[in-house]
Amino acid sequence: MTVRENIRIANCSGYYGDKLSAAKDLVEGGPVDFLTGDYLAELTMGILYSQRLKRGAEMGYVGTFLKQYKDIAQTCQSKGIKIVVNAGGLNPRSMAGELNKINQELSLDMKVAHIEGDDIVGDLKMLKDKGEEFLHMDKNIPLSSSGCQVLTANVYLGAWGIVKALDLGADVVVCPRVTDASLVIGPAAWKFGWKRNDFDKLAGALAAGHIIECGAQTTGGNYAFFEEVETFKNIGYPIAEIYEDGSFMITKHDDTGGLISSGTVTAQLLYEISSPDYINPDVIGHFGSLSLEDLGRDKVMVTGCKGSPPNDSHKVCVNLAGGYRNGMELILTGLDIEEKAETFVTALFDLLGGKDQFDEVTIDLHRTDKANPKTHEEAMAMLRIDLKSKDPNLVGRLFTAKIIELALANYPGFFSKQPPGPGNPFVRYWPTLIDSKYVSEKIHFSNQEHIVLPTITEINEINEINEISRDAGVSEIKIGKQDYTEFETIPFGRIIGSRSGDKGGCANLGVWTKTEEIYSFVYHYLTVDQLKSLLPDLDKYDIERYELPNINSLNFYIKDILEDGASSNTKVDALAKSLGEYLRSKHVNVPKKLIGGVDD
Repeated sequence: MTVRENIRIANCSGYYGDKLSAAKDLVEGGPVDFLTGDYLAELTMGILYSQRLKRGAEMGYVGTFLKQYKDIAQTCQSKGIKIVVNAGGLNPRSMAGELNKINQELSLDMKVAHIEGDDIVGDLKMLKDKGEEFLHMDKNIPLSSSGCQVLTANVYLGAWGIVKALDLGADVVVCPRVTDASLVIGPAAWKFGWKRNDFDKLAGALAAGHIIECGAQTTGGNYAFFEEVETFKNIGYPIAEIYEDGSFMITKHDDTGGLISSGTVTAQLLYEISSPDYINPDVIGHFGSLSLEDLGRDKVMVTGCKGSPPNDSHKVCVNLAGGYRNGMELILTGLDIEEKAETFVTALFDLLGGKDQFDEVTIDLHRTDKANPKTHEEAMAMLRIDLKSKDPNLVGRLFTAKIIELALANYPGFFSKQPPGPGNPFVRYWPTLIDSKYVSEKIHFSNQEHIVLPTITEINEINEINEISRDAGVSEIKIGKQDYTEFETIPFGRIIGSRSGDKGGCANLGVWTKTEEIYSFVYHYLTVDQLKSLLPDLDKYDIERYELPNINSLNFYIKDILEDGASSNTKVDALAKSLGEYLRSKHVNVPKKLIGGVDD
């Protein structure tokens, strides 16, 4: 049996705050060649900005990674494990300096490189003068119309700066705002010597990076069919074993908890995407072309992902100072819930001087109460009132004090879920694009700077790039529709899995099935209109549906449901993480044949 050459890339972090010991568990628990860590969400850039303001210009990086590095550096050196992380955040230079101090302290020879070039906040005026309007990707309006101060502006860099750093001899590569998958594409491209136009191979690594980027979400965490997970104790973190042709196997270390199956991998493939044509600055990966195969316990093989040339633009994460917000949750109990809510809201805004003085007013009545309740809690509904303003005084203690003034002077049974508090600043997320010709990655290693330009800007040096069609996705697959005669009403989640999450101010809701027959039913049943009928609170949003029949999946992209991102919106679930479970809880008429019944 021929043993294929591979590179084993592990990921120890899916967000800032993930399990600290995961890095040590991965480098000590079995063979890996690279350790990666993804710490940056759009909101995280705003958090790091605040950190830098409060603690000094040398901050702005993910400090928890320093503790992880201390725990693993010696092991990584002795085993030859290289490290690629985006823990540099807003200040990769300072992070690299801190890592070098740890190397000195531990007498290690781990060579550190860091990458810059993502931060364009100081270039915005120049770029605007050159014609860049920084149009909002979802709303198609220019940044100048926001009326808000820019806090951060960071380009999503690609993988070739990482490749260059590894070529120079780096053992540790500290990245700023690179795309999540770049942390995996870079090591794979370096290992196998892939060229810029090896688009199918790069697309495979892109898919691998997307699958492992959220850590334990691939190993059974957040999984719709969680009852299939034998244990969540010592949950394992994912490893992508990538081969030279771009195919790969998703696995984890032996003797760890969790689960890797075609279901857990499918769920993560659907996470935070819109179209199945997944755009990256180095390649477009066509997820509609790939195939999954279970190879045994905790081993899933992924093959066939097609790739095409990247676009001529780079995505930019802009965070804006949105203003200030405050809110309170009030409990309404028993009879006449809607009348009580109206009475209170009217009285409150009379005291405050009306709604027009605020930039935004959100009032939500959540009817969690039940008729003839069996417990006190079953009699309760929640009234949530949120205010936003550029003026912190308008949404400060003046607002919450007026609520408390009404405690003995309004509806019966008044109480709130939390004490009054001051208003807090919030961040607006502004996703946009800039022409790739304005982007360059700056790799710093051994006191030298090296420049790497995006693939699309070097198009003349890559002759084959023009020979590859951008339409590299699968041809349309016809899904047959069967006729059924007997139906049964069951929770939808008995036959579908789901995975949902935030895409800035938008959200995605992925749905998949375990069999082709169930998929055929869901494919024809779950239209956009039907989704809105099942979830009527989505009715006002523009929703796009995408099909991935190769993995028995649908994906719904819901525009503007999260307003201007996690920090700005007033949803109870500000990141849309439970939206899929909401859909699975709905009762639908399902053919009996699909749930074990007999169809005539």
